[in-house]
Amino acid sequence: MIRYLMLALACAGLLALAPGHEARSEEKDSDKDTKEFFNGKDLTGWEGLDKYWSVKDGAIVGLTEEDPKHNTFLCSKKKYKDFELSFKIRLKDAVGNSGVQVRSKVLDDKKYTVGGPQGDIGQVYWGSLYGENFGGMMKQAPEALVKKALKPTDFNDYYIKCVGQHCTIKLNGETTVDADFPKAPDTGIIAFQLHAGGSMEVIFKDIKFKNLSAK
Repeated sequence: MIRYLMLALACAGLLALAPGHEARSEEKDSDKDTKEFFNGKDLTGWEGLDKYWSVKDGAIVGLTEEDPKHNTFLCSKKKYKDFELSFKIRLKDAVGNSGVQVRSKVLDDKKYTVGGPQGDIGQVYWGSLYGENFGGMMKQAPEALVKKALKPTDFNDYYIKCVGQHCTIKLNGETTVDADFPKAPDTGIIAFQLHAGGSMEVIFKDIKFKNLSAK
């Protein structure tokens, strides 16, 4: 009986060391991080102007039927340091402007305006890093690269990675930003944007998040 028990324990140890086991463990951690970031059902853990934001079919939807007169954001209640974030994004009919704030802060909790770095979404600014109430353009994506990669009226793959002062942004697999930003905050909220200027609809779906900071 003891011999069989020792054999079972040995097999379990070999399984833990087997190729693919570590990858599966990382996948489970990533799934956990994603669910803690956005549960896919409602806006638990997020705050913003309720009339503009909803969850439909597992996606975050921002909709303004008239000009809000100011940029407004759906903001995470939790702050994040190092992370990877990916999602699919569509501006309906290529109308409007959006973005994703990283390591930012809420400036006005009545309007939900924010300040900090933003992965920009819209016009020629897709894939750029812009300082929302934080000094303006930090690194503009190459316009020719954006025109080549962008699907204006369809869903686009968007990727943001922040580690230390380094930020990487990819649009449909093309790297548009990959540089150090010494003035970037060490930590802060993540927030999705609805831009002033008119009515618009933006959809963020297939959201995946991985916390790269020590837990």
